[in-house]
Amino acid sequence: MSAGVPGLTSRSSFEVRLAKLTDVEAIAAAHLDSIHTIGAVYYAPAIVSDWCARVKGDLYVSAMTRGEVFYIAVGEPSDKREVLGFSSHRIYEREHRTAVYVRGNAARLGIGSALFRSAEAAAISAGATSIHVDASLAAVEFYEANGFDEVGRGEHRLWSGRSMACVFMRKRLVRPATRSAAE
Repeated sequence: MSAGVPGLTSRSSFEVRLAKLTDVEAIAAAHLDSIHTIGAVYYAPAIVSDWCARVKGDLYVSAMTRGEVFYIAVGEPSDKREVLGFSSHRIYEREHRTAVYVRGNAARLGIGSALFRSAEAAAISAGATSIHVDASLAAVEFYEANGFDEVGRGEHRLWSGRSMACVFMRKRLVRPATRSAAE
């Protein structure tokens, strides 16, 4: 999937594709950038530090090994092609779950929504009727714009034991109608 993106380079485009193991360090870099540039507006420095502490390539290798599927957006926000963000789909405790992160310079350009659509399609293909997220305060507006409803507020426990405020959200999914043999 490709889309025009105002504000990127003169080529003004990005591509969304399935991530590979060779992408894990670039995913980590985009994740860290997102937390530092977007998340830091909503959370205290100690929370941001703890949130970032385990964001390294091996985190995604482990998740991929457990069956989590990642999609990345690749584009050129500056003078080089890089991973602008990622989304994921996984099944955790019988719930289909997602996450979407974009770099600060890629926010509000449609990249996150394009990434989410890939994760949503994976969830639907896996039989999901809904998809859930523990949204950071920075991401609530994004998820609402992509059809999620708030189902509660609470805290996400970081690896350090520190709590991070979050909003529990769910989107009901509609499977595409299948064509009958008579059509």
